[in-house]
Amino acid sequence: MKTIILVRGVSGSGKTTFAEMISGSSLIISTDDYWKDARGGYNFDASKLPEAHKWCQDFCRANMASGLDIIVHNTFTQEWEMEPYFVQAEEFGYKIFTIIVESRHGGKNIHDVPDTVLEKQKNRFSVKL
Repeated sequence: MKTIILVRGVSGSGKTTFAEMISGSSLIISTDDYWKDARGGYNFDASKLPEAHKWCQDFCRANMASGLDIIVHNTFTQEWEMEPYFVQAEEFGYKIFTIIVESRHGGKNIHDVPDTVLEKQKNRFSVKL
């Protein structure tokens, strides 16, 4: 069975670490990958956020066409942010799972996301049970 797992959580919650822990042979991708340069540097530009999310969705789609199991780790604070991946999963016959990583370890986010942004992420985070 082909699977895609969407790992959700606020910045600094441990999404990347968790995705790496469960990955096995799955491809791991994130919108953050868009801003990584050839030397591993991270060059975030908020004005390109929509472009970065589109890139992540397109990269996911291309790899679904190849039948790879995939893990996408983004904040996904709202249901609509996951919708493109739900559509792709249906289109390519994937079983989809969503996992929320709670920030219980007091970790610092590695991209120095300001506390005001973290608070906004927390306030808009929606859960469908």
